[in-house]
Amino acid sequence: MAPRIRKTLLVVHIVVSVALAGEVWGLVVLNTVATLTEDLALAHTAYRLMPFMIFAGGVPLSMTAFITGVALGLGSHWGLLRYYWVAIKLVLLLAVIGVGIFVFDPEGMAAATEGARQVAASRQWGQVAALSTQIVMLLAATTLSVFKPRWRLR
Repeated sequence: MAPRIRKTLLVVHIVVSVALAGEVWGLVVLNTVATLTEDLALAHTAYRLMPFMIFAGGVPLSMTAFITGVALGLGSHWGLLRYYWVAIKLVLLLAVIGVGIFVFDPEGMAAATEGARQVAASRQWGQVAALSTQIVMLLAATTLSVFKPRWRLR
């Protein structure tokens, strides 16, 4: 891969990865506020805002991070499955996407807050935990990018 193309892909990858971490952090904050508040209208509004953040930010950012990460892996000396740190970053990003698809359910939480019904606290904290897990995975991927352990896959 030409150096200019590789650097451009790297910049895009870093920017969208940082933006994805920021988007997930915003969801953690909104979800925590919705969980802790006694104001059902505020909780409902917070949950209703989350899908907009996910579809305007999370989905395009995570897909762009995935595509640019794969392109960088295939087009650089690091390879896609040559070093543990690259393979682990790929798995972590796929796990972040999986948690977003299969675990996080802001629309279900919004529906549960309609009217005077109280949402089960365990379900609310489960949503906070899912998002917090995403943040931890993104921070782990960032750490791997910085330290780049030289362990090779066989």
